[in-house]
Amino acid sequence: MEVKLGVTYSPKELVVETDQSPDDVAKLVEEAVGGKSKVLWLSDTRGRRVGVPTEKLAYIEVGEEHPDKRVGFSSL
Repeated sequence: MEVKLGVTYSPKELVVETDQSPDDVAKLVEEAVGGKSKVLWLSDTRGRRVGVPTEKLAYIEVGEEHPDKRVGFSSL
């Protein structure tokens, strides 16, 4: 699943591919923005952790991965 994070004062958005469900990501965001932590931490599909200070979050877009959106070569 793809999560897009808008960060204040940055023209680019941060994109994280994660295996977490949309509900899990929403819960993490709500806890972080609600004041329980100062950093939103997400784990990507490769096991890396990405942290964004909650005070710098402008928006978060949680979307499902679509099979028709894949890029690459395949045999038909």
